[in-house]
Amino acid sequence: MPTLNTDFDELIRKIDAGRAFSHTSFEPIYYLVFSPNNILEVKRQLPAWEARLNNNGWDVKKFSVAEHISELFLNAPMRSIELEADRKKPLDWKRTTESLGEDLMNGEDHLQKRLESTLAKFEGHNKVILLVTDIETLHPYLRIGAIEAQLQGKFSIPTVFFYPGTRHGRTNLRFLGFYPEDCNYRSVHVCG
Repeated sequence: MPTLNTDFDELIRKIDAGRAFSHTSFEPIYYLVFSPNNILEVKRQLPAWEARLNNNGWDVKKFSVAEHISELFLNAPMRSIELEADRKKPLDWKRTTESLGEDLMNGEDHLQKRLESTLAKFEGHNKVILLVTDIETLHPYLRIGAIEAQLQGKFSIPTVFFYPGTRHGRTNLRFLGFYPEDCNYRSVHVCG
């Protein structure tokens, strides 16, 4: 049974080799797909993997989905209204989830815009790699595929998404292992 380190080794080989012409796009998008049971182990391994990439000449940049979600929620324009609504109906989880999801995807400052801005900042830089971490924090608001699809044409540097889920076939992914299969990814998937 392959280990996370074996999968990471394969990921590095694929990044170094570049994208094949058989893929639907030429953007350097990679997913390290791992079992949701291994979320903590991936977090433990990440500093070592970053060091390996640095030792191989990569300038490693990180985009923590969790950090950006936290900032967006704390600075949401409607935060005081949302908190008051929660106090009035604390068990209305559907409304709360929908409201928080709106905060992530709409407005002047939103998650997709932040990722796009990060990618643009490093466009044209040689040997820069972006690691997108903490994708599990998107649950239950949205899936990363929705963001990736909106950013088509914006990935000019190798971008690795650390994806907790399962792969079915060559292109289908199931976020966290329980969402429906999604085949709308234009990326290379590496998993055991």
